[in-house]
Amino acid sequence: MGEKRSASRGSVTAETAAMLPALMVVLAAALWAIQAVGAQFECVDAARAAARAAARGESPDQVSARARAASRPDAQVTVTREAKTTQVQITVEVRPPWAHSLPPVRISATATADTEPGPAP
Repeated sequence: MGEKRSASRGSVTAETAAMLPALMVVLAAALWAIQAVGAQFECVDAARAAARAAARGESPDQVSARARAASRPDAQVTVTREAKTTQVQITVEVRPPWAHSLPPVRISATATADTEPGPAP
């Protein structure tokens, strides 16, 4: 019985050593997913604020600056102002900070607001 116990003593260490790289990959993917969700929330909030500003009649440059200030400086902002509604779409490309060689993930958000009456910009 003592021989069986001593033969299996190192198996836990070996299994842990074999599983550790896979655990690190899963942890990195989970952290990357959390960062991407955070960027999505930033885009949604920035799009809402920019759509309200555009609906009030602010110029497209001011709306773009407001959106980039609320999200990321490299955000692509598209403003569509019509008679009844104003729509703002914000798109950003996000990469994990630890893997610049990976392709970026494109995240976008769109918000629509009722255009307020008044002179068009």
